[in-house]
Parts: sequence; C-alpha cells; structure tokens
Amino acid sequence: MTLEETPSPDRSPLRIANFRYYWISRLSMTLAQYAMMLIIGWQTYNIARDGGNGVAEASGQLALIGLLQFVPLFLLTPFSGWAADHFDRRNLGRLTVLLQLVCASLLAWLTWSGTLSLAWIFGVAVLLGIARAFAGPALSALAPNLVPKAILPNAIALSSISWQVGMIVGPAVGGYFYAVQPFLPYAVAGGLFLVSITALSMIGKVPQPPRAVNQRPIHSMVEGLRYVVRNKMVLGAITLDLFAVFLAGATALFPVYARDILEVGETGLAQLAMAPAVGAAITALWFSFRPLKNNVGPKMLWAVAIFGAATIVFGLSTSMPLSLAMLFIVGAADMFSVYIRQSLIQLHTPDDKRGRVSSVSLLTISASNEFGDFFSGSLAYAVGPVAAVVGGGGGAILTVALWSKIFPVLRTTRTFDPPDELNQETPDKKLQEQTQ
Repeated sequence: MTLEETPSPDRSPLRIANFRYYWISRLSMTLAQYAMMLIIGWQTYNIARDGGNGVAEASGQLALIGLLQFVPLFLLTPFSGWAADHFDRRNLGRLTVLLQLVCASLLAWLTWSGTLSLAWIFGVAVLLGIARAFAGPALSALAPNLVPKAILPNAIALSSISWQVGMIVGPAVGGYFYAVQPFLPYAVAGGLFLVSITALSMIGKVPQPPRAVNQRPIHSMVEGLRYVVRNKMVLGAITLDLFAVFLAGATALFPVYARDILEVGETGLAQLAMAPAVGAAITALWFSFRPLKNNVGPKMLWAVAIFGAATIVFGLSTSMPLSLAMLFIVGAADMFSVYIRQSLIQLHTPDDKRGRVSSVSLLTISASNEFGDFFSGSLAYAVGPVAAVVGGGGGAILTVALWSKIFPVLRTTRTFDPPDELNQETPDKKLQEQTQ
C-alpha cells in the first residue's frame, strides 16, 4: 500500500513498522545523550570548583563545553545537509550513533580509572559535536519518508515524545546512577547507543529524493539557505527559535544552581534537568492525540513569550519547588513552539530539500543551544548566573515582540497547510508503507 492510499489521516504512525524502529532508535539515543551531557556538565563544573576556581570562573568552563560542541556543528553543517540528501540516511544515522558509543565508552573508562580531566572532557565534546552535526539532518529528514503526509504532524509529536521522554529519564539515569558509581551513567549510555544502532538497522529501505548531479556540498548548503531565506514562514520560525533560546538558555547553568544557589547536589541537578522535560513531554503527548489545527502562528509566538517569562522567575528563585515549577512551564512552552515550528518547516519544505533545510535548522538550533550555552556561561562569568538567566528571559520576550513585526506571516498563519504550489514540487510519490 502506498502512503497516499492510507485511508485515514487519524491512523497512528506507530502502526508503521519503519516508524516504530525509528522511534525506538531516537528514544534510546536521546536517553543516552541526556544522561551523558548532564554528567559531563556536572563533572566539568566540579573539577573546576574543586580546583580552586570560583563560581564565575567555573561557569566559564561550562561555556567552553558549549563552544566546543558548536564549532564542529557550524563547520560541518554544509556537508551534513548535503550528505543527508545524497546518501542513505539510515547509514548516516548508524555511523553517528557509533561515534557517540565510542565517546560514552571512553568517558566510562576515564571516570572509572580516576583519570578524567577537563582536557579529556573538552576533546569528547568536540567528537559529540561532530556526531550531532551529521545525525540531525539525516534523522530529521528521514522521518517524513516513513509516514504519510497526512499524519506527519502526529509523527512529529510522537518523535518529540521520544525526545522528551529521553530528556526526562536521561537526567535521572545520569544523576542517580552517578550517585551510586560515577562511571555508571556512561556505561548505561553505551548500552542505549547499542539499542539505537540495532533499531536503525531494522528500518527497511526507503527511497532517497532525486540527487542534483555534480552539486558541491557548499553549493547545496547555499541552495538550502536560499530556500529558507525566500520562504518567510520557514525563515521566521527558524530564527525565532534561534534568538529566543540563544538568549534564554538556562540549562548550561544548572550545575551552578544545583551546587551553589539551590544547594541540592547531583540528585537535585537531575530533577532540575527533568522538570522542563516533563512539561514538554506532557505537551507533546497531548498533541499526539489532539493535534493543533487553528491559529498556529500566533500560538507559537505566545508560547515563546511564556517561555521567556518563566525563565525570568526561575532565574530569581531560591526555592527548589518554585524553580521546578517554572522549569516545567519552560519545557511545556518550548514544546508548544517546537511542535508548531517543526510541523511548519517540514510541511513547507519539498522532500528533495528537506536534508539541506534540516541542516540549516540544525545550525540555528545548535547556535541557540550549544553556542547559547557558551553565551550563558560567558555572561554568567561577566555578571553572575542570576543576572545572566533573568536577562536572557527578558531577551526572549523582546524577540517575540520584534519577530511579530518583522515576520507578520507568523501572526497571520492559521493552519499547517502548505501552499498548493509546494505540494506540486514534492517529487517522490512512491514511498512504501510497512505495517504489521
């Protein structure tokens, strides 16, 4: 049965075998990633603090972690987007998971042997940046090839659930296993990466979009960038996230809050990291059953504004319950905007450009996340962690106000439906559905 013949738009994406394997792979990989990254940040901050550095100086070390992951993402994005549109996306995904498995194994051994240092952590951060540079475009562009277009928003919501569940359980794995034995989070992450590779290997062959003959990676990236610039909807949605999360990213400073502001230790650190993920997962679960249909643009803008306001309150809080409540709202608001943004980007982009557009989107997400971590850590070094977080939340609210004026299409977009001419551009109509 071809995807176009699927009788009901309400059909669950999980009934499609390829999507189930994809979902399991993303869940396992995300669990491992968030378990690792939480402990990497915690070990970095503690090594710096125990070495005699103050709060500001140790925050600067956290900033370097973000920078070292962002640089390879920035440099390799033109090639990763081109690769996602020219090679088997499943194979690219498997290679990136394998590299992350190597990183987890190395950190487990170094932690167990007591030889872990900041230099080793910084080196692993670079390798993880390389892996993520190629994983993002390949796996993001693979998802639309696995389900009918009519249920793509449902599939995006379910994929987001795997991501959010990983964000919830991953920090718990990291924080609580670290309390037992510091090397255990990395060992468990290695096992999860093995599960992810296995699930990716079970996905059946899916068609690749037509390839441009003799097109160079840089030219390919420029073509994807040109498409983003021409499509004001896609450009506005991508850059809104870029600047809002770049300014209001507080996650890099969680170790500072856990050790020196809230004084809750590694288990409290895990709870801080879990709180936004719980809010996001509940929101994603809601959308998987009740997809948003109306006033999608204005609702995305309001969600980002709420994200910024909750970040401000978290930054000022010295109460653990209040901090967790605000982070829950941060995660829910962020997921609300992510669901709308990703649906708009995927449905407003032809399949033959999805890899390149996904690479542009990944670059902006990386700029807002990894480089945003560098910005937050650097700002905390300059003005202190509380001022850095509060100022960032205010910046996110200001971004919403500006973007609603610069990109009026965001205020006027009511549904996810792409223009008719875009539907005619989509080249591949022969995707096969595998069901059981």
